[in-house]
Amino acid sequence: MLGPLVAAIDQGTSSTRFLVFNAKTAELLSHHQVEIKQSFPKEGWVEEDPKEILQSVYECMDRTCEKMTQLNIDISNIKAVGVTNQRETTLVWDKETGEPLYNAIVWLDLRTQSTVERLINKTPGRNKNHLKHKTGLPISTYFSAVKLRWLMDNVEKVHEAVLSHRAMFGTVDSWLIWSLTGGKKGGVHCTDVTNASRTMLFNIHTMDWDPELCKYFDIPMEILPKVRSSSEIYGLMVSCLGDQSAALVGQMCFKDGQAKNTYGTGCFLLKNVGTKPVMSDHGLLTTVAYKLGRDKPACYALEGSVAIAGAVVPWLKNNLGIIQTSTELEQLAADVGTSYGCYFVPAFSGLYAPYWEPSARGIICGLTQFTNRSHLAFAALEAVCFQTREILDAMNQDSGIHLSQLQVDGGMTSNRLLMQLQADILCIPVVKPSMPETTALGAAMAAGAAEGVSVWSLNPEDLTEVTSEKFEPQINPEEETSIFSSVPLGFYILGSMFMLIGAKYIAGQCESE
Repeated sequence: MLGPLVAAIDQGTSSTRFLVFNAKTAELLSHHQVEIKQSFPKEGWVEEDPKEILQSVYECMDRTCEKMTQLNIDISNIKAVGVTNQRETTLVWDKETGEPLYNAIVWLDLRTQSTVERLINKTPGRNKNHLKHKTGLPISTYFSAVKLRWLMDNVEKVHEAVLSHRAMFGTVDSWLIWSLTGGKKGGVHCTDVTNASRTMLFNIHTMDWDPELCKYFDIPMEILPKVRSSSEIYGLMVSCLGDQSAALVGQMCFKDGQAKNTYGTGCFLLKNVGTKPVMSDHGLLTTVAYKLGRDKPACYALEGSVAIAGAVVPWLKNNLGIIQTSTELEQLAADVGTSYGCYFVPAFSGLYAPYWEPSARGIICGLTQFTNRSHLAFAALEAVCFQTREILDAMNQDSGIHLSQLQVDGGMTSNRLLMQLQADILCIPVVKPSMPETTALGAAMAAGAAEGVSVWSLNPEDLTEVTSEKFEPQINPEEETSIFSSVPLGFYILGSMFMLIGAKYIAGQCESE
């Protein structure tokens, strides 16, 4: 007898998965994955089809249940289903027809750059942190409010639906929960605190939508979902966590000071700072980590977000044609063991933390006649590691407490060379769990622990010990007292700064014209 089971819908930027866990042992019993197509209608635009996202969930659920039946596992033992999702991606749909009114605008999308610049120019001192005291966020293309504002201004169907009180706004979690709990026949229109905290409309102190923020962006509050905790019964769904918060829970980072880094499409380093929000002075975000029950306190995190990490792999494959698979990237890089002076800053969607500069663009430099695709592959892996180093340094400065090790998860962690490079560049051990589906595990834990379900205990003494692999730094501290003395990191930071200066210069030229 397996005992109670808990399932998780993990809807990410590039794929959807449905996973079933044993609530007593945290063992992954079965899962299925479906890739999601992205469309790029214009430069800087990134969209996905909401109907395809929903259909992928149904397909994953069906196929997983088929696999469980073949394994003679009783699917009726699934006691709860949690949702975890790509966060800031923005949707609007018609509550009467159930139809999406436009494609989902993905978090990476840059179409709102002019809107963001206009908003910043209106603030006192042109301060991108004008709303940070309430939201914990800078004014940026990354977050949902400006994407929603663009939809209302530029899509006639959305504009009309808002005027006729038929529009519903949500991030991916809201769309899925509403659809799976009945849709136009009484579906639950809600979100959780972690997703709400990524919109720029949510006050992280009052833990609710903020009327002044909604007025600032001119967004009617009636189209917003109800905000719930991350672990309670919503309907057929039992919990909801933004993907990075779910990974924090799945890594069991419940103590103040614990941190994890997820290497997915982007790269996201979150550090638990406890029940009081800590505002960053070094370009990081203050976000809601989780609220595991209606009557439980919210916990907060400092977050460093990097737009492009794993997304560099399909770019090297599809745009440059230098690799065919992600495993080939590791092999190519391992063949040379160095970038040989080639440096890559993949700012395809501008620079996120700690710079928050949407105008920045990518750069590959240091090329010589000797440079080949293997050196570029190595430079791509270094780029992920250097960006993480910049985030970690900012986090250490904000908290005053240096991490002794970094817990990691996400698809790119299967690249052992990347993990060793990361340990070397951070000069601390990197710890990778043997069970890679940490994000889905976190969503399942929150669902199983919800009041009324209570099949998964989150008490520290009851948590299952997770086996892991540790990558120790191989840099000799006597030879290199500081990673900042290395040419690669120094060049990388200078490259980032040059892009910032160039972006600001170009923006100034455009304004003068």
